[in-house]
Amino acid sequence: MRKPSDSNDDRGRLGPLYFRLSGFYFFYFALLGGMAPFWSVFLESKGFSALEIGQLMSILMLTKLIAPNLWAYVGDRTGHRLLLMRWGCFLAFVIFAGFLMQTEFWWFVSVMALFSFFWNAVLPQFEVITLNNLGHQRSRYSQIRLWGSIGFIASVQLLGAVFDYLSIEWLPYILGVLLLLIWLAGMQPFNDASGVTAHKKGALRGVLKERSVIAFLGISFLLQLGHGPYYTFYSLYLEQHHYSRLIIGTLWAVGVWAEVILFVFMPKLLERFSMRSITLTALLLTAFRWIVIARLPDNLLILFLAQLLHAASFGAMHAVAMHFIHDRFYGRAEGQGQALYASVSFGGGGFLGALAGGYFADLYGMASSFLFSALVTIGALILGMLHYRPDESCTRVKH
Repeated sequence: MRKPSDSNDDRGRLGPLYFRLSGFYFFYFALLGGMAPFWSVFLESKGFSALEIGQLMSILMLTKLIAPNLWAYVGDRTGHRLLLMRWGCFLAFVIFAGFLMQTEFWWFVSVMALFSFFWNAVLPQFEVITLNNLGHQRSRYSQIRLWGSIGFIASVQLLGAVFDYLSIEWLPYILGVLLLLIWLAGMQPFNDASGVTAHKKGALRGVLKERSVIAFLGISFLLQLGHGPYYTFYSLYLEQHHYSRLIIGTLWAVGVWAEVILFVFMPKLLERFSMRSITLTALLLTAFRWIVIARLPDNLLILFLAQLLHAASFGAMHAVAMHFIHDRFYGRAEGQGQALYASVSFGGGGFLGALAGGYFADLYGMASSFLFSALVTIGALILGMLHYRPDESCTRVKH
């Protein structure tokens, strides 16, 4: 049984801590709101092919295989997660300026690798900091994390409107400002997560032998393998079908608004339904979403409805994952649990998904990459039905 860390706000309202935690998520995901929809458009403006864009975007995912685990190992051993998170924010900001210097493919590869090595290591550490700062009120995680979604929405809708009038060449400058704001938000006072109860030696290996943990990692990998083409090519796919950047930004925002609403009600859903049932339902809806996007891209109403399913594709799956990791991995192993989840799913799955999406788009057209997404998500659903039992021998979320 996990022993929650103490927090000054455990007995009442979270007060200023709520705004400090929420502010970091807001700016962190505002940056993602600029990169996910528009970075591939920016790369296309630099003359890169679909295959090269897929390769460049995959680097963002590839570094998640290494950076989060390396940083988690150091953070779990030293207990200085907050210091590591702050250095990661600062170095990501400094290195990002390299995109303004040259436009050669291999230069972009180098800068992307260095920038994402630090940027991708930040969030898993901050997730641990957040959950341990919340202490007994960790059920409020979704209500704090939703501000990341709001930051994404604000960014994507504003930039979608801006880039219908301004050149996409302004994107790196805007993202640089957001990186500076992320660093400043990370410099706010938080309790470091160094005082948590330690796992006994070898306990992490024992957790990784559990069938549900293995299934969880497999599902997470396949889910993000399916999301790779979406994060890499969705905006370009919509531009091919003659949608304006304002509409493209709005469609991205619709998906995240659905995610925000889901986060608000997630504590109630976790009380009423098991994590297994939420997971299987979300995977089924995700597969349906990719099929609809692939087959009906010219129907704006259908695309709008498909974007509402982002509440299942990301919102429900991520919230359940955070609760699952917090219950299964604790003490000194929690940072490693967060890093393992990030590296296997967003790292390995996202990396291969971006590469596969690039190859499918280059050879057969972008619609085929979304059919690939549907296929691998169905694979995740089958795996979940056969082997995923997250509610067995697991500390259920207490509210």
